[in-house]
Amino acid sequence: MYGLNNQLPTAENYRRFARLEAAGRSPAYERLALFVADSPLLLHFLGQLPADKRQPNLLFAAARYLLGTPADSDALLHLVAKRGSELADLMRSRRTQTNEAARCAVLLPALAMLPQPLALLEVGAAAGLTLLPDCYSYSYDGRSVRGRDPLAPTIACHLCGSAPLKDLTPTVTWRAGLDLNPLDVNDDDDLDWLACLIWPEQDERLHRLYDAAAAVRRVAPQLHQGDLLDDLEKIAAGAPVASTLVVYHTAVLAYVEETKRAAFATAVAALGATWLSNEAPGMVAGVKSDGDDGGFLLIRNGRELLAYTDPHGAWLHWVA
Repeated sequence: MYGLNNQLPTAENYRRFARLEAAGRSPAYERLALFVADSPLLLHFLGQLPADKRQPNLLFAAARYLLGTPADSDALLHLVAKRGSELADLMRSRRTQTNEAARCAVLLPALAMLPQPLALLEVGAAAGLTLLPDCYSYSYDGRSVRGRDPLAPTIACHLCGSAPLKDLTPTVTWRAGLDLNPLDVNDDDDLDWLACLIWPEQDERLHRLYDAAAAVRRVAPQLHQGDLLDDLEKIAAGAPVASTLVVYHTAVLAYVEETKRAAFATAVAALGATWLSNEAPGMVAGVKSDGDDGGFLLIRNGRELLAYTDPHGAWLHWVA
């Protein structure tokens, strides 16, 4: 997401986060991001961290984790002044693994188009909440798609355009996740961290997190610790031959060096898999967007733009 852009000064990254991500979603974090952008003390603190550890989502989640509640400007200043080392250590050890189940709503039409059944391999799977697109139910402005787990949450998504939807979610016969640091929904500390990554004023997302975590416990998908290049082929080899292999990811490539992104694209193509990337503009070479509004691009096989999407799955503009 725009919270991580190593080509921009830290202050400008926070202003972009406020303008393109938090605005209209979290007034508290919009104000806090603008405050950080103008605070010499906080910018100095962030400047001592590696470039990939300075993003707003990580700072705000780590502060919430230590404070037990979302930080405001005074609380963040006090935390940095009194417990700066503890905060920095937490930010170095944690990642912004925003495992939002609602992202499945923007992936679902692309999955529905493919020959069934499906074998799903998610890169950057975190705790596996987006490995269950077939389990959740969906409501697209009143158009319902029934999921295969009646206990799983129903995800609402605003739809613009003629996305290919069916009455029932796709058939999934195999699923696996790959992540540098997989999280465990059975671990209270991991679940607390996922909760801290949810922004203030977004109670619906918090409730969905716990309901989706319960669904993950029922399904128990395979989650593998590994690298998206070094371990992709090995994990993919476990997929059933008589299925359509889908390699997909959301908000992952911003954390990957550009040369490695290109190598990853080549590796996915070599598998003969369908590749679905749901990423910020510019993360997939050769596919451009019309503007810079904070949305993601849903791209198939590195070249076909299917949709503009909300980074947390709230809306989908289908253009394919």
